[in-house]
Amino acid sequence: MPLTREQRNRPARRALSNTAGLIVGFLLDEALGDPSTGHPVAGFGRLTSVLEHRMYRDSRAAGAGLVAVAAGGVVGAAVAASAGRRAPASVALTAASTWIALGGTSLCRVGDAVADALESDDIDAARALIPSLCGRDPMSLDEAGICRAALESIAENTSDATVGPLFWGAVAGVPGILGYRAVNTLDAMVGYRNERYRDFGWAAARLDDVANILPARLAGVLIVLVSGAPRRAAEAWRRDSHAHPSPNAGVVEAAFAGALGVQLGGRTVYPHGVEQRPTLGSGPAPKPADLRAAVTVSRRVQRATVAACVAGCLLRVAVSRRSAG
Repeated sequence: MPLTREQRNRPARRALSNTAGLIVGFLLDEALGDPSTGHPVAGFGRLTSVLEHRMYRDSRAAGAGLVAVAAGGVVGAAVAASAGRRAPASVALTAASTWIALGGTSLCRVGDAVADALESDDIDAARALIPSLCGRDPMSLDEAGICRAALESIAENTSDATVGPLFWGAVAGVPGILGYRAVNTLDAMVGYRNERYRDFGWAAARLDDVANILPARLAGVLIVLVSGAPRRAAEAWRRDSHAHPSPNAGVVEAAFAGALGVQLGGRTVYPHGVEQRPTLGSGPAPKPADLRAAVTVSRRVQRATVAACVAGCLLRVAVSRRSAG
């Protein structure tokens, strides 16, 4: 039986609703930042902690089970919530999901606050902000270490907290947005290479790597295009990214280092131990002014990502309508 006109136009309408929701959600994040209380991602983290306590075994199979239950549950709930919704409700659901999954505005605000503290010679205030950016031991950091830690976190989380959710939202709608955020949160919670999580966190870490292969490279391309130093950014990406232990963080950190003309990497102290990170970029150690420049680049990349995702969604609409017509 041939499809009705209504059925043929349905994919285009879904894509338009999805596009509108991504735009509204991004604007909410730019205006409001993260929800101040009752953040759903924090709630997911608490629930995952309970599941981890019950499911933990020192094995990859147990960790894969946690990922299947936690991330699979989120995706399943998102699919059910999205099914059959009309355009206004669909836009609202996509916008709300996008807003709670994004963290780019709060990331940039903290980066500026760290730079403010360092420029005021208040290293204790700067150290106090580091845990909201990354998991390093703030007491081990001097001013140069704080700048490097903050800049590396801004680079990596520009991809993880903005490009990734928007990319997967453009590809797969609400299930893509929330599924990506669930996987990324699981990796942050159990994806460490310490004794407890080396096996149990393997599935979360590997799935996060897979989920970020395309978003990280989109972020790298956008850094090259919007940073104002395309040749330096591209060269550092090409030369240095492969040395990083993460196949994705290395792309964005190297591109940021090249774009800003600074050197990242070196001795990095975490609560679970010390890592010697490879050198990324060439130049002096970053200073507070470089941290502010990184915030500027991050904001440009975030806005360019929205534009790229909207363009991709509209292309899908055009292709869908042409096929239906």
